[in-house]
Amino acid sequence: MPHLPTPFPSARPCRYCCCRFIFVCILCGVQVGGNQQRKREQTFRCFFTPLRAQMSAVLEPILEVKKDLRLLQTGRPVQGFSNSPELLEKHYAVTGGAPYFRFPPEPNGFLHIGHAKSMNLNFGCAVAHKGKCYLRYDDTNPEAEDQLYIDSIVEMVKWMGWEPDWVTFSSDYFQRLYDFAVQLIKDGKAYVDHSTVEEIKKQRENREESPWRNRSVEESLKHFEYMRQGRYAEGDATLRMKIDMKSDNPNMRDFVAYRVKYTEHPHTKDRWCIYPSYDYTHCLIDSLENVDYSLCTLEFETRRESYFWLLEQLDLWRPHVWEFSRLNVTGSLLSKRKINVLVKKGIVRGFDDPRLLTLAGMRRRGYTPRAINRFCDLVGITRSMNVIQITMLEHTLREDLDERTERRMMIVDPVKVVVDNWDGKVELKCPNHPRRPELGSRSVFFGKEFYIDRSDFRTEDNDSKFYGLAPGPRAVGLKYTGVVICRGFECDETGQPSLIHVDIDFDRSTKPKTNISWVCAADAVPVEFRLYGYLLTDDRAATDPDFLKYIDTESEKVVHGYSEPAIQDTKVFESVQAERFGYFVVDPDTRPGHIVMNRVLTLKEDKEKAGGDRTKGVTTAKK
Repeated sequence: MPHLPTPFPSARPCRYCCCRFIFVCILCGVQVGGNQQRKREQTFRCFFTPLRAQMSAVLEPILEVKKDLRLLQTGRPVQGFSNSPELLEKHYAVTGGAPYFRFPPEPNGFLHIGHAKSMNLNFGCAVAHKGKCYLRYDDTNPEAEDQLYIDSIVEMVKWMGWEPDWVTFSSDYFQRLYDFAVQLIKDGKAYVDHSTVEEIKKQRENREESPWRNRSVEESLKHFEYMRQGRYAEGDATLRMKIDMKSDNPNMRDFVAYRVKYTEHPHTKDRWCIYPSYDYTHCLIDSLENVDYSLCTLEFETRRESYFWLLEQLDLWRPHVWEFSRLNVTGSLLSKRKINVLVKKGIVRGFDDPRLLTLAGMRRRGYTPRAINRFCDLVGITRSMNVIQITMLEHTLREDLDERTERRMMIVDPVKVVVDNWDGKVELKCPNHPRRPELGSRSVFFGKEFYIDRSDFRTEDNDSKFYGLAPGPRAVGLKYTGVVICRGFECDETGQPSLIHVDIDFDRSTKPKTNISWVCAADAVPVEFRLYGYLLTDDRAATDPDFLKYIDTESEKVVHGYSEPAIQDTKVFESVQAERFGYFVVDPDTRPGHIVMNRVLTLKEDKEKAGGDRTKGVTTAKK
């Protein structure tokens, strides 16, 4: 049997990986092995229900690697990764033994769900082990960085519930990095190269040395200073590390450490015209900031050799380096370039469009930090590449919103109803949450005219599975008040029902099979509802250059309906449950006299959402 690479010190936890998968599938209602019958799923759930507590106890160490820092010390050993007693003593004199972490986003775009996983790991580990965590802006490329992104990143970090112990910039260390470069040149470990970008690429591919590689230390020092003074045009000179051009690891083939760029930096302005590369910068700043655990995604695994080589040359502190898999979620498009195309073409409303899994978009959609962090805990931290079903993310959100959101009656697709056998107005007391009396109640008025959702009415009572309103003797309940019987209806010029006539029985002498939502016409507050489906029709959009053919341009539908008056007290980004119709959040486009609400999720996962067209249907109320 082939060896399964895992981050665990022993093979025993591997036996629980399958259990973890099954457990999460059961917990989140994800189907396994294709289309299964509902009865089989229910039997499967019932069988495992008594075991959930025991399974959780076993799975916790796997789901949350942050509970055991030893797992983060199992990275692939390479030359130079160990610290000397002197370095250890110096390090602990600064940290006092508290573990230091860092979250180092590049300020060239908006954070997304993948960054949430990294934050959850780094800040979460720091909190769990009474350590400290940096928010460090990796701002070494002035061409792509902007103050807009800098401000957005710190806003999203705090929105996610994390409080950095320090906020730093890689550019804060530019002078130290420059001094290190001079030292490396003097030690014969770096040289100034005049090869073009294409020539350097070919040299590294063919494992051939640059003609400038063996120039004298004095020459390299002189030309590096010329670079610093701005005497070279962009691309005319670079500083390269002098490592091993014959190495099997491409990152060890004299990577570029400095290049000339005449672009104003958002943080240092025009102070510098040479900028360090990522490969040169991130290991040095990890060391300067006394980081204990440098955690990054798997594509950086091949950089371990160059990371520790550079620290060894300068005799600096070496953190533990550990790589984990990226968070891949179905139905998501995280590429900044591709999202930018969607924004420019007007397909989405911006980088905070509710259909995107940018954190700004998720907040606008109604996702909560608690749900996102819970999702990150559930998927865990592994070295295995995987793709997580978006239904799992939605499940964690439903759990959170169901527990915390207040209830409101809202009608997304309204049709007016008039009571023929009664005329008046009564005040009703409605609980804000059926299971949390501490949230209180609100007053709702019921009058002669009110709105119901069009999906709750049929012109003929010919479906035994439909329990909503239809002409005939069958009584239908109105939430918090009496039952009604449809006596007839009127249609508009298009043939659609425009007015329904009913009689009401406040005593409920007939027990209804369902209770439908309504909004009193006299007090109805107009609302613009934005109903969202999945942006992608196929997950190949994430890898296909011709990704636009997989974009569902009808994944946003704007309709106009009504809500009870209490909705006016709901703040921007605050969610409520529209009774029977799903969760909605107040959008920042809301203005005085014009409320805009985005549908977060339906109350339950639709069969459509498991595959096929996920945007059809305005509402998904259960009849």
